[in-house]
Amino acid sequence: MSDTLRESLLVKLGQLQCHFMWGPQMDDVDLDDVKQRLQDSIIIGGKHQGVPHNQLAYINYRQGNCEEALRDLEEAERRLREIHGDGFERRSIVTHGNRAWLHYHMGQLSEAQSYLDKLEVTCSPLTQGPHITAMVPEVWGEKGWFLLSSRSQCYEEAKECFARALEEDPDNTEWNMGYATALYRLESISGILKRPEVSQSVRQLRRVLELDPGESVARVMLALRLQEFQQQAEANELVEEALRKSPGSPFVLRYAAKFYRIQQDVDEAIGLLKKALEFTPRSSFLHHQMGMCYREKLLALRRNQGSGDPGVEAVLIDDCKLYFGTAFEMKPSFILAQLDFAGICLMNGESNRAVEIYNNLQSLEDVTPDDKQAIELQLGLYELHHTKSESNSIHHFMEGLKIQHGTKYWKKCYTKLEQIARRQINRNPHDSRAWGILGFLHREAGENSEAVECFEKALRFDRGNEEYIIALRELCPSTSAGDTRTRRFGARFSD
Repeated sequence: MSDTLRESLLVKLGQLQCHFMWGPQMDDVDLDDVKQRLQDSIIIGGKHQGVPHNQLAYINYRQGNCEEALRDLEEAERRLREIHGDGFERRSIVTHGNRAWLHYHMGQLSEAQSYLDKLEVTCSPLTQGPHITAMVPEVWGEKGWFLLSSRSQCYEEAKECFARALEEDPDNTEWNMGYATALYRLESISGILKRPEVSQSVRQLRRVLELDPGESVARVMLALRLQEFQQQAEANELVEEALRKSPGSPFVLRYAAKFYRIQQDVDEAIGLLKKALEFTPRSSFLHHQMGMCYREKLLALRRNQGSGDPGVEAVLIDDCKLYFGTAFEMKPSFILAQLDFAGICLMNGESNRAVEIYNNLQSLEDVTPDDKQAIELQLGLYELHHTKSESNSIHHFMEGLKIQHGTKYWKKCYTKLEQIARRQINRNPHDSRAWGILGFLHREAGENSEAVECFEKALRFDRGNEEYIIALRELCPSTSAGDTRTRRFGARFSD
């Protein structure tokens, strides 16, 4: 095929909607981990999960396994025909797009063209745009599932994809479940809401159960969310019913285990996690959850017995290390598991080992914003509680706040900084740095008038401080050289 025809083919491929076009979303994702989760998903056979074989094919392509990727796409087609029957053609748009791209990369250009031809036959009646693609609900939904399995920064876009799918097919249980999952994860990142009536995920999970009362995963996810709102009776009933309806579903088992761990029924949680591990023994998530359960037992022992029984305590510490360690051995990018392992080391008096882990984590590149914020939070807590350095802890909490806004880690950094600043002001009402911290916090929270007040107090006790002057100028951009505030704080405030 001539270069001109090859270029023409590439132009058409660039119009497709498929994993090869969505792939840049996975540039900083642990591909091995995603691959393991997809393989587990195929083993489990989740009710609503998109087409994992499609994404698995793309992962294998990225890892240089083109022949394996081709087999994945053949399996995707087989499963689509088996499950969707008459709806196969619309469901196959993404798969055919993936096959066209894969054949192109394998140098099989005539095969790539044949799949473009198939797409034109399928898509022409469905769209007024390019006839080799059509943004039908099946395509929006598949893209939504792909984004949910990528990184947390993609969850908002995933939500929008499912919303677009539901515009044309509002009663589709799969798209409703995808939409609920995206909302659930977004709310989990931002932290606990104050009231259930403002939780979009609660409403959407109830919608899923209206459409499909047998959807046990939605049932136990709803239970977890209601648990956060202290609606324990309904939450308990939902979990019990989910386990009755789907006692062998690993997805149900893992969510139910988390529910019971939070409820302090740790032995029940461990039992459910062990059942789930029988299905997916290489799940880093499940091993991490096991470590969290044994940590709860360790903390309970210390609460109930002071320093605790040394023999039992040593066993629990070993269990925590085993499961947290296994989690990040299976998934080296599992930052939270490493932080939790370091936390157990601190509890066991192994400060040097914990510091070594913290130093290694600080030196990592290509860390996701979520993980970077979690690292800064833990470093701040370490400096505050173990080295007793408020100054160093302030630095780390500040760095954590700057990474991303509104997450649960952001809120924890914010709370710790506020506690430190107010404690310092109680000790010394003229502490300019403490007032500056409060000003920074109010500004981060969008409370500009309170921020101005705090920065003015900070500047009153530290006249000429450039940081506070700049902050006030940013908060009051209309300030001019003749303004009374400018005159009050000196010529450096003016232009």
